[in-house]
Amino acid sequence: MSRRPNVTPLWKEATFEEEGLDARALVTRTDLKGIITFASKAYRDMTKYSKQELIGESHNIVRHPFMPEIAFKEMWNTIQKGQHWNGLVMNLRKDGKHYWVDVHVDPIDEEGNFVSGEADKIAGYLAVRREPTRDEVQKAYELYKALRKDELTKKANLKDWEKETLKKLDTLPEKADELK
Repeated sequence: MSRRPNVTPLWKEATFEEEGLDARALVTRTDLKGIITFASKAYRDMTKYSKQELIGESHNIVRHPFMPEIAFKEMWNTIQKGQHWNGLVMNLRKDGKHYWVDVHVDPIDEEGNFVSGEADKIAGYLAVRREPTRDEVQKAYELYKALRKDELTKKANLKDWEKETLKKLDTLPEKADELK
């Protein structure tokens, strides 16, 4: 389900390099409902949210309105079955900038061990994010732009912020790097 962003997107990208996070993984742990129970310092540094602002909040606190709903639906369907999920995601920081991640999400048990195919043993999820290549970002950008536009165009009663997002999708450049 689509949800209003916590902050207004600036449509400007922040990179791992700019944040001094080269080769650092951004790690979070959530409960079964996606409520954050742990957020690494690197994750907090990139998102610009404090530990206090993240713990107890839904993981979608960083969801960018650019992201198609189908991407998250597919992720939840996969991890709730006890399977590994991997994909590229464009997230929204507290300051309005966005950043891209190659995220790996695994179901875990109470002790934090990976659960594979045993949905009844899942106690939460561990997400590890790394910086994707620029080629991966460009491919995801093109795909997600088309998917999101299609989703919003087919929706019957758009909320005001969804109308704004749809308008923005029409004016976004062809290259993801042009949003830097």
